Amino acid sequence: DVQLQASGGGLAQAGGSLRLSCAASGFTFDDYHIGWFRQAPGKERQGVSFIDDSGRTTYYADVAGGRFTISRDNAKNTVYLQMNSLKPEDTAVYYCNRRRRWTPMYDYWGQGILVTVSS
Repeated sequence: DVQLQASGGGLAQAGGSLRLSCAASGFTFDDYHIGWFRQAPGKERQGVSFIDDSGRTTYYADVAGGRFTISRDNAKNTVYLQMNSLKPEDTAVYYCNRRRRWTPMYDYWGQGILVTVSS
């Protein structure tokens, strides 16, 4: 049973930090690339950051603006997203998801975790 459980969200003030975790189970974790996505109220889901199966290659969307860092610990089946210098515009439900190498589709969305950033 594939599970991708996001945690670590909550309330932060503008300029503050949060670290999100994505705990994976039910599949061979180090066979998959992991992406972080978010969806704000009334807006489309957007990609935020991505990391390859080994953890050696990372990518950040423009919305990260140099403020976020993605990492993974394959021994713990966990991916992290460190978010610094948070802005109210970062308020959204955050999701992690997976894809196989050479496959563009992400296949398990889960429920996500809410991040709220106050002014």
